[in-house]
Amino acid sequence: MNFEQIYLPNPNFPNRYISPEKLFSYLQANLSDHIQEIGKSYLDKPIYKLSLGTGSINVLAWSQMHGNESNATHAMLDLLISLDKAPEMRDELFSKIKLDFIFMLNPDGSEMWTRLNAASIDLNRDFHNEASKEIKFLKKMVSANRYDYALNLHEQRTIFTTDGIHPATLSFLAPSEDVERTVTDNRKKCMAVIAEVYTHLKELIPDQIGRYSDEFYPASTGDNFIKAGMPTILFEGGHFENDYTRTETRKYYTVALYYALKAISELNSDITGWEIYLEIPENQETHYDVIYRNVKLNTDHHCILDIAVQYREIIEEGNDEISFVPFVVEAGDVKKKKGWKEIDCTGKKFISKTKYPKLDTQVSFRIED
Repeated sequence: MNFEQIYLPNPNFPNRYISPEKLFSYLQANLSDHIQEIGKSYLDKPIYKLSLGTGSINVLAWSQMHGNESNATHAMLDLLISLDKAPEMRDELFSKIKLDFIFMLNPDGSEMWTRLNAASIDLNRDFHNEASKEIKFLKKMVSANRYDYALNLHEQRTIFTTDGIHPATLSFLAPSEDVERTVTDNRKKCMAVIAEVYTHLKELIPDQIGRYSDEFYPASTGDNFIKAGMPTILFEGGHFENDYTRTETRKYYTVALYYALKAISELNSDITGWEIYLEIPENQETHYDVIYRNVKLNTDHHCILDIAVQYREIIEEGNDEISFVPFVVEAGDVKKKKGWKEIDCTGKKFISKTKYPKLDTQVSFRIED
């Protein structure tokens, strides 16, 4: 039986937005025997570690280092409820590995739906400065335990594709340990796991799996962990067409998480098949959310241009789900980029209080026949 056949989204978390308090209550009510508080956030919210398995292969994973990236939290919740339907698969997996999973490393940012924490720090660029409380807890976990693998779980913007056509619904990376991007044994261990995931998922979402840039980032978490000797695999959940709430992405993210853990349990630091990783296409930055083509402005001179729009995601007080607010990000000749939605404005009216669309402002114009 393949995992995707038993996949089930956790019904307690139907939205892309996850309230930290709702998550904490769920963990305490359903997984109290397996959770431990490892610290508190800048705003004094608990940070929980879930521990599962009795195996000899130790794995560390963490979600929502960036608060507005909830797919990995969903994936772990979905993984557990799906495996409840297949106890043999669950028992086999967790007899080989021991998984420590940190839910919502950045609960303050998760509540506000922001990338940064409440002190306006990007945890993924705070490895050396340790200006945030949260990064210290993660590093303490690593220093106190010998982990054979780590999973650094993130999401990426809608701008990325695998080939200029298909969205990069999932992207993976075996991060570099140096600026030369040397292919070390630890990188090969990561590549071998990713290759197993890719081999399985490429039939499910063909042309929608990418390889994230392996540029070395001196301050980033994954690059420093692998540099210090811990094989660290980056997950990036991305866009699936017509799915801004990332329901489909959530599903395939969960499937990928299962097959990554399965590959780890079977490879056990072996690097067999690592070369397949190099077959994965690199991410390309090719798209905007919406492009209005051939817009004729209300100017004294003849002016026709394109207007590119990206959605900004916000959570409003009292809402259970995020809202998507369109902002102008480029105006002029946008022919080198594509839109997930393109609107041909030839022969239509540009209705606006301003003559020109203003960059980095919320869309205030409309198009009429």
